[in-house]
Amino acid sequence: MKATYVKTKLKNLINITKIVTIHYYEFDKNFCFNGESHDFWEMVYVDKGKVIVKRNEEEILLNQGDVIFHKPNEFHAIKAYQSEPNFFVMSFSCDSPSIMYLEKYHTKLDGKLKPFISAIIEETESTFIIPKNDTTLKKLTLKKDSIIGGEQLIKTYLEQLLILLIRKINEIGSQTIFPNKEHMENHLILSIKQFLENNVENQLKISDVCKNLGYGKSFLSKIFHDQTGTTIVNYFNQLKIKHAKQLIRENNLNFSQISDKLQFDNPQYFSRVFKRITGMTPSEFKLTLNLNT
Repeated sequence: MKATYVKTKLKNLINITKIVTIHYYEFDKNFCFNGESHDFWEMVYVDKGKVIVKRNEEEILLNQGDVIFHKPNEFHAIKAYQSEPNFFVMSFSCDSPSIMYLEKYHTKLDGKLKPFISAIIEETESTFIIPKNDTTLKKLTLKKDSIIGGEQLIKTYLEQLLILLIRKINEIGSQTIFPNKEHMENHLILSIKQFLENNVENQLKISDVCKNLGYGKSFLSKIFHDQTGTTIVNYFNQLKIKHAKQLIRENNLNFSQISDKLQFDNPQYFSRVFKRITGMTPSEFKLTLNLNT
């Protein structure tokens, strides 16, 4: 008799989709990196000495054993502080909602977590070609004789480290400080809406929204539709038409000028979208306002 078993689908709290760069730096006390921003996450761990990290306008002193995270599109810079620092930098892409626990987060790694940094460095040295102290490195190059399974172990070691850090956050009373999954998704929805509102007179693609927030298209599209009942594109068009109605009320621009101002492809397309959303053409809407045509 054939036995019947139930296969349990495992949930992933953190899923690293791509590794961008991995560095281990050994600099003198005059080291200074003026800063950058990019559309992926970055982790910095100080292995020796001290550094000052600038995060937007905030400056943070990191001591030996400290780790800090930079979210996508956050400006950050780093410089040595009174000593010759050694520090580890790893950048990666992650669409998991729980990664938001690490936004604006920095802490000291305890003895249980430091080995994950060492393991990542060891696997990286056996897997990729990493020029020493190269701050311009933009792409990882696989070694011809790379160790089997190295790429996957780098990914899983990092995922384990991030999961354990999130556990640590929760253990120190994070329930009143850090959001749960529902709260994090609500925060993302608000962020999407704010970004669209700020760009109502621009042309946007979903990829622009994803780049700004640092999340994947399928993930953002799904949670937006689940919570709002509409798509990001439809919501953006609704914002544009709402703004168009205000411009018509002001009676300073003709329909063609309004179409151009709101970055529609042409006045005919603007009129079609306007009617689809309001049930009226721009001309019909204007007549309801008793304005001179």
